[in-house]
Amino acid sequence: MPGPTLYPRSRYVHELRLALPATVFAPARWRLLRVPLHVALAVAGIAAIARGWLPWPVVPLVSLAIGINFACLTFVAHEALHGGITHTRWLRRVAGWIGLLPFAVSPRLWCAWHNRDHHAHAQMPNDPDGYPTLERYVARASTQFSVDRFSLACGRWRGVLSLVLGFSVQSADQLFTSRALTRRERRRAVADSATMLALWIGLALSIGLVAFVFAYIVPLLVANACVMAFIVTNHSLSPRVDLDDPLVSTLSVTTPRVIEWLTLGFGYHVEHHLFPAMSTRDAPAVRAQLVARWPERYQSMPLTAALSRLHRTARVYKHHTTLFDPRTAREYPTLLPRSTGV
Repeated sequence: MPGPTLYPRSRYVHELRLALPATVFAPARWRLLRVPLHVALAVAGIAAIARGWLPWPVVPLVSLAIGINFACLTFVAHEALHGGITHTRWLRRVAGWIGLLPFAVSPRLWCAWHNRDHHAHAQMPNDPDGYPTLERYVARASTQFSVDRFSLACGRWRGVLSLVLGFSVQSADQLFTSRALTRRERRRAVADSATMLALWIGLALSIGLVAFVFAYIVPLLVANACVMAFIVTNHSLSPRVDLDDPLVSTLSVTTPRVIEWLTLGFGYHVEHHLFPAMSTRDAPAVRAQLVARWPERYQSMPLTAALSRLHRTARVYKHHTTLFDPRTAREYPTLLPRSTGV
């Protein structure tokens, strides 16, 4: 089936660079201070639970707070490893290592899987984060199992598992299957993840199982949900493409200001795919230009609306612009620009 007219990312970037001030491409160095802030808050919560300083009715609330800080660290790591916070390589690595520590994800893996592979192939056939085509679904039992059991789709409430476990599961899978890692990088990434896991195991042994559940396991589930709520809405409602066109393959989502601050504006995802190394501090300036220049192509909606739409549609691509539920044979349209041209 014919899809929308596609334009290379470079077409938008060239025009936008001429319109944007040079200051928007400077790193947002002050955002580095979020690393010690969120680490201190998470450590304080973990210590309070481990030491038994809290009445038990308060413990779940502190677990929630720890999880939110875990998620905030992950958003900081994402921006830092893209170069949006600092251009200093070792600082990027440190911020990335600390920020991804809750998930035991190596910065080396993240840079290969996300920065190099996903960003170059978003919603293209070889996107490591993309949902499958119908052909792949039919050919692989493992794909059928993951889509039918764990995808947020078609009223399947078990799909909530993809929110509370999704980032942890996909990260573990990519550690051993990512085609973007060289053999040397994979060895180092495995060593990073093993070291991170050893730290969490050491914490478990030192504070006991019950305290560890509330100090780490529950917060990890919370952090998964926070991060995955954005990840699954970034592209999963959009069409598959054969050319990197972020205005077609990507969706930006809006949230209340406090959530936007906590997530470092991660919802500005079209803007991020156009300028991955730009801090989302300056994404509103990019959005204003996109709305002014390509209002019929730029796509955005509230995060809650995007999650609701995911729950009401399917996650298998029958065609580039058609989502398909193999269990019911129902078809759903992907998001599309209001116009196929510029």
